Amino acid sequence: MENRIVKETRYSLQWKPVWPLLLLGIAAAIASLATGDGSPALRYERSLVLAGEWWRVVTGQIVHLGPSHLVLNLAGLALVGWVFGPGIRPRQWLLILGFSWAAIGAGFLLLEPQLGWYVGLSGLLHGLLLGAATADRGLDGRVRVLLVGGILLKLAWEQWAGALPLTAEAAGGPVIVDAHLYGGLGGLLGGGLLWVQERVKARV
Repeated sequence: MENRIVKETRYSLQWKPVWPLLLLGIAAAIASLATGDGSPALRYERSLVLAGEWWRVVTGQIVHLGPSHLVLNLAGLALVGWVFGPGIRPRQWLLILGFSWAAIGAGFLLLEPQLGWYVGLSGLLHGLLLGAATADRGLDGRVRVLLVGGILLKLAWEQWAGALPLTAEAAGGPVIVDAHLYGGLGGLLGGGLLWVQERVKARV
């Protein structure tokens, strides 16, 4: 009986560190369903951002092309939380998200003048994956290298050959692979800073 209580308590506590991801998922669902397919009211749209609607840099990352796009990304978000939830603290999730969000916005505005508009969580998901895989204290070093290396290889493949097969069909529209790249690099930077911080603390 005591072992059962301990197991149930540990299982319930695993979800407490992922409240930033839960809020992100709820915000994405509400914003996407409230604004409709393509979410023109909130999507990233370069001309409108440059005209002063700067919030679209933020809201464009949480609205979606349609229900299938939303469900696909929410499933990815849940997977990230399930795999890395026990090893990443809430403030660390927030830092990784902040770096990823900023990297996507800066990358779009500075390096993608031809990109008219964009919606979706996938860029942030790549940032969360890379950031968490880098910062998670509980990961074996070899597993960390495999995870980070595998995601970086995926990003490199997308830059060379375009989106992976069937992803556009699953999402219901074209896949902007540069969002994956910018979000992933932002998350990697955030996760790297957290990794260094933990190593410095361990030496003190």
